[in-house]
Amino acid sequence: MVARVFIDGEAGTTGLQIRERLATRTDIELLSIPDHLRKDLSARADLLNSTDAAILCLPDDAARESVSLIENDTTRIIDASSAHRVADGWVYGFAEMDKDQTAKIKSAKRVTNPGCWPQGLIALVRALVEAGLLPADHALTYNGISGYSGGGKSMIADYEAAGAAANVYAPYGLTFNHKHLPEMQRYSALTSTPLFTPSVGNYYKGMLTCVPLQLSTLDKVPTGADLHAAIADHFAGISGGFVEVAPLAPLDRMPELNPQALNDTNNMRLHVFANDARAQACLIAVYDNLGKGASGAAVQNLNLMLGVDEATSLAA
Repeated sequence: MVARVFIDGEAGTTGLQIRERLATRTDIELLSIPDHLRKDLSARADLLNSTDAAILCLPDDAARESVSLIENDTTRIIDASSAHRVADGWVYGFAEMDKDQTAKIKSAKRVTNPGCWPQGLIALVRALVEAGLLPADHALTYNGISGYSGGGKSMIADYEAAGAAANVYAPYGLTFNHKHLPEMQRYSALTSTPLFTPSVGNYYKGMLTCVPLQLSTLDKVPTGADLHAAIADHFAGISGGFVEVAPLAPLDRMPELNPQALNDTNNMRLHVFANDARAQACLIAVYDNLGKGASGAAVQNLNLMLGVDEATSLAA
């Protein structure tokens, strides 16, 4: 059976990438809305109610509007905006988050695609909280760098216009009230809000995120091997998926720690670095902000919802 799929907002960065990934599929019929009808609520409502799955690649308010236009109980939704990330009735679309998450996504009518920044934190921290190595109320800091495509069309245009003169490392979110914080806290199993300092680099895509840890502040101090084992055991218990854990290695530097290393894939690679004598560690995630961080995750979730191999249309 061919599934009818409508990408609402297909002209945006994420929408275009999703469409490109799905374009050659024979098990999917991609529905489109003419350019002149994109803001026509009636035309959008007709498509949303006549499709098997709708992928929303829209600003938050427009995504909420699209959901309100659906009047049946058959259209399944993947929302790539942040409108429903912590909303009741929505399943979080990070398939590797827990061993039962893929089953939840498969049966869901409403899936909220994760944000790119939250996925790194969740992948690195949730397993440690669940293993009792990190208290849920620990005062965490989280930082990293992402390509400018994560800022959407306006940021892409600004950076491409500036070229080599663009800022090579631009911290932002300096009011410490980033809209991804509720999502980060909930799905990392934390009870306190992390201190989050994201940055943008002068390159198109790819990201590297870090969780530094002062382990000496904990009542029971874990070793680097303890941290690595908890994270590795978590992902070893999940069949399929795209998250890998690098071997624990006492290295000063390594070429794999490049925010662009996994571009054009749906992979995420996790690293643990530690100095047990100093009781310090740094957890690092590398992935493509437009792949696992956006369009790749959406296609992975769509595959699960359609009952096909979750790696279909996704480069390893």
